[in-house]
Amino acid sequence: MKKDSVGIVKTKYLEFFSPPHELKLESGEKLGPVHLAYETYGTLNRTKTNAVLVLHALSGDAHAAGYHRSTDKKPGWWDIMIGPGKAFDTHKYYVICSNVMGGCKGSTGPSSINPITKRTYGLSFPIITIKDMVKAQKALMDHLGIKKILTLVGGSMGGMQVLQWTVSYPDMCHSAIPIATAPYLSAQSIAFDEVGRQAIISDPYFKGGNYYKSRKKPSRGLAIARMIGHITYLSEKSMHSKFGRNLQDKAKYSYRFLTDFQVESYLHHQGDSFVKRFDANSYLYISKAMDYFDISQGFSSMNETFARVKAKYLVVSFSSDWLFPPAQSKRIVNALRQNLKFVSYVDVPSSYGHDAFLLESETLTRLIKKFLATVSKEIL
Repeated sequence: MKKDSVGIVKTKYLEFFSPPHELKLESGEKLGPVHLAYETYGTLNRTKTNAVLVLHALSGDAHAAGYHRSTDKKPGWWDIMIGPGKAFDTHKYYVICSNVMGGCKGSTGPSSINPITKRTYGLSFPIITIKDMVKAQKALMDHLGIKKILTLVGGSMGGMQVLQWTVSYPDMCHSAIPIATAPYLSAQSIAFDEVGRQAIISDPYFKGGNYYKSRKKPSRGLAIARMIGHITYLSEKSMHSKFGRNLQDKAKYSYRFLTDFQVESYLHHQGDSFVKRFDANSYLYISKAMDYFDISQGFSSMNETFARVKAKYLVVSFSSDWLFPPAQSKRIVNALRQNLKFVSYVDVPSSYGHDAFLLESETLTRLIKKFLATVSKEIL
């Protein structure tokens, strides 16, 4: 195991909002009890002022760094950024990452058991939003005794949670790093999400969401949804440089509906591997939460929304990201500047597309280390 790894880690679980104190959701429904799966790396200092909250994207989970077992082939999903000497140096910071409510990796979601019916929720699970996810995370921070978070960071849907945190709980957020994100989804992004959901719902084994006891699951529908999503994560340039029109193990076309091209094989692999670790219903709920997200909801304008924030911001976008293009990050930056808030903005030249927030580790590490060195002086 590498010296800059946090090593073997263990996922922890907490229960909140037990009846009659259920969590009131944005939809008006109530949910409880709520379980959250989370992991921590590093040590919380005496004054509890060195906490970093990492928020994950749609398909992420609480396992952001390290290994669960010494035999694991892969570390956590953001291991390149979390650990000794890395951007989020665990010798300095106490890093926390929880699986979002609605997920399928230990937190309460549609695959959880409904305490009333003693059966899996399925589609009886209530619709949840980004704001609801953040409410549950707030309960986790309260449990840990953290009243001020040094910084909140996340890419894609994780960035949406960062924005919501700074608006919902401005006094708790010292600084914020939203990466490759947006104040709301575009119509195009919502359209891609809906096609993915319809692929799942149309799968003959979906069974109205009640497939958990069935031998066959809606794997094909979920795989297709992942394939559609993965296309949006890459740029045209990165797809061309990776695959071009190269054939897959063939010297010529098959002239049949087989996997002729390398890019086809790649997408099939992404879809097939995804169904082994993710739940189809969770995909429906989390993608819907992203569609509903609009940080200005309840405010008259974006400027009014960000007037209430107190966090210092580092906003990062990537030049080739067409799913969450730089123009969307600039809307956030402009609203912060209109309110005379502290904000740094960097549009990183990259050919990786939306996936750059998982791949451009050297650039992100440099930017984040510099930013944290500045903002941490005021609180540590």
